[in-house]
Amino acid sequence: MACQVKPVQTGKDLRRFIQFPYQLYRNDPVWIPPLRSESRKMLNTRTNPMLAHCEVQHFLAVKNNRLLGRVSAFIDRLALDAWKEPVGLFGSYECVDDDEASGMLLDQARIWLKTRSMKKMRGPWSFASQEWGAQVSGNGLPPMIMAPYNPPYYIHQMERFGLKKAKDLLVYDIDYPQNYTLPERFIRLTEKITEKYRINIRSVDMRQLKRDVRIIVDVANESTRNNWGYIPVTSEEADNLAASLKPVVDPDLVMIAEAGTIPVGYLIALPDINVLLKDLNGRLFPRGLARMVFSRNRIRQYRIWALGIVPEYLRRAIDTLFYRRLSEVLIRKGVERVEANYVLEDNMAMNNPLKKMGFKEAKRYRVFEMKL
Repeated sequence: MACQVKPVQTGKDLRRFIQFPYQLYRNDPVWIPPLRSESRKMLNTRTNPMLAHCEVQHFLAVKNNRLLGRVSAFIDRLALDAWKEPVGLFGSYECVDDDEASGMLLDQARIWLKTRSMKKMRGPWSFASQEWGAQVSGNGLPPMIMAPYNPPYYIHQMERFGLKKAKDLLVYDIDYPQNYTLPERFIRLTEKITEKYRINIRSVDMRQLKRDVRIIVDVANESTRNNWGYIPVTSEEADNLAASLKPVVDPDLVMIAEAGTIPVGYLIALPDINVLLKDLNGRLFPRGLARMVFSRNRIRQYRIWALGIVPEYLRRAIDTLFYRRLSEVLIRKGVERVEANYVLEDNMAMNNPLKKMGFKEAKRYRVFEMKL
């Protein structure tokens, strides 16, 4: 029987859709299986508020009752409003190394979007915040918390279908040697900036985490409004983010910059709990829960997940205040490696400071698109 692509229509179909990556990557030594419960939540309209403003259709590629791949096609109404152009999205893309199955999956996404009057198809794009692109380089490094991963052949599959590069997103990392100290010139610079602009950086209050996350989301919406790919985050998504981060967040490493009482910037760095998930096959019980409780404090690598500064305070080196505070906390915790992602390839205001601090490019993700 030839390969067939069919829409996900039943609960059984959706379970197969969710389980497919665990089958595909079961022998991949690099992939970190996400918790299955989180994978289910991401695709559930009751537990993922992003889906409230999306029209979605999932597809499965099947041959002789063997599942070969999956993809989602979707239209995000908030994206259409923000981008002012009819761009449809595809995501949740996973496929065996089979060009026929790959092409048929992507073609079904293309047809579904085109019949709904979209003029472009863009992706891979996730139903989670800031999980975009297919990994172009650095595939030998395990994915950190809330970061995607894919085998190198995905790039060939997408290019063969006719998708072209829309934008690259860069991932930097740095190793902290033992007894590392911040350069004196960097300390002097940050002290001058603090005094000149009267900036205070505080940690989030875990007792008021929902309030502080909403503050961060407001700053994020304002600071990224003109960035490529910007989609506003709703208050419901902010509350969901607060709930999902609460079990893993280190309050010392989620920071808000304030000028007086006005929030002007934020930074979120997360402990890479993926190091605790490696051999759990996506299941928290029975071993995972104890590991999360008793081993979190031994995590020695972190991810800078997000950083933003409102437009009025750009080019005032406010980011260096965050980097100093971040480094001081990480050094105190004995952290060995830090990853910073994603950074738009043409965002020099973010790329240049990271390079000056010694960060090196470690991975690269690519968002593709094509005209419909």
